[in-house]
Amino acid sequence: MSRAISVALFSSSLSVAGVSQAAEVLRVAADAVPHAEILQYIQKNEPNLKLRIIEISSGVNSNELLAHGDVDANYFQHVPYLRAQEQALGREFAIAATVHIEPLGIYSSKYRQLSELPDKARVAVPNNVTNLSRALYLLQDQGLITLKKGFNDPARDQATPKDIADNPKSLEILEVESPLIPRALADVDLGVINGNYALEAGLVPAKDALALESEQNNPYANILVTTPELAEDPRIRKLADELQSPEVAAFIKEKYAGSVIPVRDGDTNS
Repeated sequence: MSRAISVALFSSSLSVAGVSQAAEVLRVAADAVPHAEILQYIQKNEPNLKLRIIEISSGVNSNELLAHGDVDANYFQHVPYLRAQEQALGREFAIAATVHIEPLGIYSSKYRQLSELPDKARVAVPNNVTNLSRALYLLQDQGLITLKKGFNDPARDQATPKDIADNPKSLEILEVESPLIPRALADVDLGVINGNYALEAGLVPAKDALALESEQNNPYANILVTTPELAEDPRIRKLADELQSPEVAAFIKEKYAGSVIPVRDGDTNS
């Protein structure tokens, strides 16, 4: 067989493989709100991108699913959480797209403003490492606690309750599983709740939160994650492009009205 024919056959096989791969359904694990809703919007408007959206319930680790090959990508987490997961699982992942911010919020069913908070109030915060630290920084930003010197960068300097230097109201910090905090609001004075769990509970962060994280220089943007092996898969690249498109940004802004904030402005092509 001539070299020219061999090269032609090899190129043809690659082309067929690429078409076959592109035609396969892309399995994406996602939290129900807002992640799965955003993916459903893309699926409706891009029928050529075949997605199998797998809504993940509490207690299921989407990074373990990805590591074991049960899904091709996941969309539910921010970078600090992903880095902690990489250490815990002994596995590297790949970030395919940076999509939106869900500002962490402080909520209460008892008080209308933080100034009403009594001494020795009970405050429920997420019990996972990254969101616990994130909650403590938010409490500090609102003047409720002060962290020890050296805790300056929320994305780098992970804080725990042991790192509180000043607690003028003697707040009792209660570490609770993130999805359970909305249901615990009646039993505590404040709850620090992730945006997706607030939305799932029927709360409107932009309206109901007593305080929200700033979107400026926020290191907790939610990301599309895959494996290094699939990082250049055309299906992943197409989904990443859609998630970062002006159309999806406009959808997020309209549907969530400030409770979920696109990283890219839907009114521009940036």
